[in-house]
Amino acid sequence: MGHEEIGLTSPHLPISLSPHLPLPLSPLMNPEPEIRRLLDVMPASGRMLTKIVSKPEQSRVIYSQLPLPWHRERPIYINFDLWRELSKPQRDLLILSTVSWLTNIKWFKPDIYQGVVLAGVLGGIMEFVQADAIGVVVAGGLSAIAGSQIWRSNRSQEALLDADRTALQIAQRRGYTEAEAAQYLLSGMEAIAQIEGRSSLSFNELIRCQNLKAIAGFSAVGIPNNK
Repeated sequence: MGHEEIGLTSPHLPISLSPHLPLPLSPLMNPEPEIRRLLDVMPASGRMLTKIVSKPEQSRVIYSQLPLPWHRERPIYINFDLWRELSKPQRDLLILSTVSWLTNIKWFKPDIYQGVVLAGVLGGIMEFVQADAIGVVVAGGLSAIAGSQIWRSNRSQEALLDADRTALQIAQRRGYTEAEAAQYLLSGMEAIAQIEGRSSLSFNELIRCQNLKAIAGFSAVGIPNNK
């Protein structure tokens, strides 16, 4: 895969989020060929679990909700009228990061919170059968608390950082170096904020960007991997 050279004025370098520097518009993009191209960029697990959906009415460039356990598909909504303003390498890394986050989500894996949810559900059934109203409430409360913790962990900074790391690993199998991939993901995140008219990045985005800057060689300060 050939990549554009990155010079001092390259659109792939981190950009200022100034509203006075609008991004140049690209030609209109036909969603179908781009969706096929993105599917080729994805790993096999991403093609199996996720689905790219064109959503021109949304104000965000790319968006995906945390999937519930019973959802078979994990949709990724893209506004292709905005998506076209990103470079191809930026689009590659952004889709890989999103897919990695979605495929890394595990509602059912052996840990304490999943155990509490299961115990709460089973306990609730038993208490319901025995007509114990207080027991049903307690068991349901335990399940709700544990379920909430699972929800938060899947949306945590560490989950997002893990998704970025996975995206960089996949990108290296697509012909990018790790530093290049980190640079494209970093500049893509900053470009999205500008396209969406945001004056600043969210806290989680700032954490991710700092980590990507370290990987790309722009900063000596990274985010420790807790694993």
